[in-house]
Amino acid sequence: MVSEVSWTEVDESRSARWRAESGAPAPKRVVLADDRITADAAYRLASEGTALLWRGDFQNARQLLQAIARRIDRKPRKAAASPIEAFNFHRQAKSQRARTLGMLLVPLEADFSIPLRRALNVKEACAEAYGEGEVPSVVSLRELLGVIGSHEWRKTGVDVPALGDRIHPHYGVFSPVRGEYVGLVAEAPLPSSKLAFDIGTGTGVLAAVLAKRGVKHVIATDQDPRALACARQNIARLGLKGRVDVVEADLFPQGRAPLIVCNPPWLPARANSPIERAIYDPESRMLLGFLNGLAAHLEPGGEGWLILSDLAEHLGLRSREALLAAFDAAGLNVVGRLDTKPTHPRASDAADPLHAARAAEVTSLWRLTARNL
Repeated sequence: MVSEVSWTEVDESRSARWRAESGAPAPKRVVLADDRITADAAYRLASEGTALLWRGDFQNARQLLQAIARRIDRKPRKAAASPIEAFNFHRQAKSQRARTLGMLLVPLEADFSIPLRRALNVKEACAEAYGEGEVPSVVSLRELLGVIGSHEWRKTGVDVPALGDRIHPHYGVFSPVRGEYVGLVAEAPLPSSKLAFDIGTGTGVLAAVLAKRGVKHVIATDQDPRALACARQNIARLGLKGRVDVVEADLFPQGRAPLIVCNPPWLPARANSPIERAIYDPESRMLLGFLNGLAAHLEPGGEGWLILSDLAEHLGLRSREALLAAFDAAGLNVVGRLDTKPTHPRASDAADPLHAARAAEVTSLWRLTARNL
């Protein structure tokens, strides 16, 4: 169902299509705003749930968004008594921050042009994210800036040292910026070079690494249309189209393989937006789905590689005992494990509210075999 946002302008009721890839509902209260509004007034209205439809200079709107963000970030953090409480406070604060910043809106014409002074040309970026424009619409400036940033990442790509090349993520598809987990897949001893399954391929980066390592045929699966399109484009650009097949599937494709790889979302919590589904796995559904189906899809003597961070353990969201019990319940044995420490900036950022957990984090590649095979 197409949602609309409504407002009053020149004593007339007006409306337009509401765009929100995060799934945020259209704001109920919308007022017009332009260069005359102060950052304090804009922050107060946004905090109260009143959206501001911008009619002024586009670059001034970007500056106003930054000013609102600074006011949000000045608010003191809640003191947490435990890691899981710190995690919950952190998510609440992020969610509230996103809601408040999402109250600054900009209009888009049917061709994705922005009818504001000094506006950027965002037609190509919006077409990549949204498809055909069709009708005028309204979007939060915060989301639009994310669309623009994603377009730049898609053009330039992300350098993946383990691949010796670049991966080009699409809008809404999680980027492989944390290279340590890719490095594990590049280093682990291959049980076979005949066939591999890559479950939940995303950008296709792990399927590409396996093919570059000499696996003759890789079947990469995903359910998300954006991920499927992204993986196919990356595989084609890397010249691996004849060796990697990207197929739509709920976890496993048909058949068995001597190697099955999966890098599921690492944190068992609810995702607040589509892009967060690459990070949060409610009730560990994908993790348990992979583990419980692995034995039935492994060839005799084959291995399943589970790439998983232990951040959830340090946050109190999952215990190591629960993970090992899930292996056992699925009829799996652990035959080896490769570990690495994350190198991303937040791991060493003492100001991060989850710093203690991030500093202790280890990412592992668990080598699993089916029991009695």
